[in-house]
Parts: sequence; structure tokens; C-alpha cells
Amino acid sequence: MSLTEARFHDLVDATQQALEDIFDESGEDLDQENSAGVLTVKFENGSQLIFSRQEPLRQLWLAARSGGFHFDYDEESGHWMCDKTEEQLGEMLARLVQEQAGVELDFDEI
Repeated sequence: MSLTEARFHDLVDATQQALEDIFDESGEDLDQENSAGVLTVKFENGSQLIFSRQEPLRQLWLAARSGGFHFDYDEESGHWMCDKTEEQLGEMLARLVQEQAGVELDFDEI
């Protein structure tokens, strides 16, 4: 069963807010910008993570230094899952933030 448009937007909004909160509370020197549903996180070393919603596909997309990743929401687990690796968004983010910025953050709630 695919997500309704309203449910999809609610999920992405909640996910982006949770991400903003984690980055805000991290104490790291980073910049965040959320504009037109695109969340950009810029780290001190110049690397970025960009989260965007792909409404027609009902996916959350993540652009990182190592590539682009597409996530589908899994109602059963309550997590965004990568459509290629089946890795949870939070697990992937912990790894990518460590690789890109050398920072350990906890994304368990994502």
C-alpha cells in the first residue's frame, strides 16, 4: 500500500524536523537551511548532506559526498529504508556523518 500524499508530507516533515533537532543539539559547528522542503546541512569542513522529498515517488532522497540515496517509508518498521541497500536512514546517517565530517551523532530516533 503506498502512502497518501498527506501522510508522505507529514512523515517527511517530521523526519526533517527530527534531523534539524539532532543537528541543532549536537553542538557541532554546522549550518542548516530548510527551504521549499529541502533540508541542507553544511559541515565545518565544507561537506554537505541534502535531504529532499520526491513527491511523485513518495521517497525521501539524500545527497551525500558518497552518492545519492533514495528511501521508501516502511510502515511495518516505522523507518525510512534505502531502496538499494535496505539500510535504515538513521543507520546510514550515523555512518555518513562520521565519514564526511568526522562527527559521531545518534540518529536512533529517525
